[in-house]
Amino acid sequence: QVQLVESGGGLVQPGGSLRLSCVVSGSISSLRTMSWFRQAPGKQRDWVASITSFGGTNYVDSEKGRFTISRDNAKNTAYLQMNSLKPEATAVYYCKALATVVGGLGVSDYWGQGTQVTVSS
Repeated sequence: QVQLVESGGGLVQPGGSLRLSCVVSGSISSLRTMSWFRQAPGKQRDWVASITSFGGTNYVDSEKGRFTISRDNAKNTAYLQMNSLKPEATAVYYCKALATVVGGLGVSDYWGQGTQVTVSS
C-alpha cells in the first residue's frame, strides 16, 4: 500500500556531504511526520531526525548543526542533508513515514529499505 524508497547514499570522505532522499508512494491519504534513522553494523537502529507535516524539526544532539531534514509535501519526499560527515556516521540510513492510507483505519509507520552511507578516507 505504501512504499518508501531512499536514495543518495554512498562513500564520502570525512568532512564531506551527502543528501539523502526518501520518496513515499502508494495509497496515501495523509503523510504526517517523516523521520530518518540509522543503523551501524552490530548496533541498534537509532533515530536521527524528524520533520512534521508543518515543517517542525528535531535532531539527535550529535548531529545538530550538521544535518538538516526537509520535505517537499507536493512530492511526498523527505530529504536529509548531511554536512561535515564523520566516520561514526557510517550506517544504513532508513526513512520512516507516519501516514494514513485510503480506506485504512488509523495511522501507521512505514519504513524504507535503507541506503548505505560510508564515511571513510
